[in-house]
Amino acid sequence: MDSETILTSFEKKLVIQRYASNTIRSYMDYAGLFLKYVDKFASLKDVPIAIIETFINEKVENENISASYQKGLVGAIKKLYELILDEKISLDYLYPKRSFSKLPKFFSKEEVRKLLDSTENLKHKAMLMTIYSCGLRLNELLNLRISDIRSSDKIIRINQSKGNKDRIVSLPDKLLTILRDYYQVYKPSHYLFEGEKRNRYSERSVQLVLKKALAKAKIKTEGTVHSLRHSYATHLIQSGIDVRIVQELLGHENIKTTMIYTHITDIDKKRTPSPLDFL
Repeated sequence: MDSETILTSFEKKLVIQRYASNTIRSYMDYAGLFLKYVDKFASLKDVPIAIIETFINEKVENENISASYQKGLVGAIKKLYELILDEKISLDYLYPKRSFSKLPKFFSKEEVRKLLDSTENLKHKAMLMTIYSCGLRLNELLNLRISDIRSSDKIIRINQSKGNKDRIVSLPDKLLTILRDYYQVYKPSHYLFEGEKRNRYSERSVQLVLKKALAKAKIKTEGTVHSLRHSYATHLIQSGIDVRIVQELLGHENIKTTMIYTHITDIDKKRTPSPLDFL
């Protein structure tokens, strides 16, 4: 099986269908894993459904992948067959059926303050501050171009984010000051945050920046770069900002996605006494 040819054709068709670049990247990664697994077959048509089931099962049982990762794999395989073979295969039974309702991990305001104060590298501080102060996804940060920063209007334009939707977020004065200082020192040419070769800064590098910053600030709370986005939403709702406004700022299509932050900040629950208090 010529996996490279299949992936090239798959990518072209995803582009034609106007999928977002982040979605295309995810589909390609998932499809690449699957094609590597079934490489012994002469063609994609020869792969039995039972082999697809075994592939997903091994990922779940041996690698303990998350429910969202499982959904991504199954979705990519379905899309691969649809675009390459013009065949819609029924794999919905391979999606995880159990619903998970984990609350998002976030940092307290004091932890965010300590995190930023302990980050001395100007580029690193600018990246972490941009994510937190604007509630950005990691890919949204890395896709930012210099032209997206509208300093005169005090806004940042987020282009083609999740779901191919553009949105606008406010540009706080503190962030603008840091970004101006950063620009004077690093002078990026295209992307706002660039790697050594003036290309797009890597996701892994940003995750490492946060990991080191957390260690230096001696913050014990576990979290990823995405936890800064969760912190942004949580702190806005804690400050009394309407959940529908937060929904627009985060770029959520469904209000239910945003409502999860109200569970974290529910004041009534915090004031509810424990039966222990009555003993």
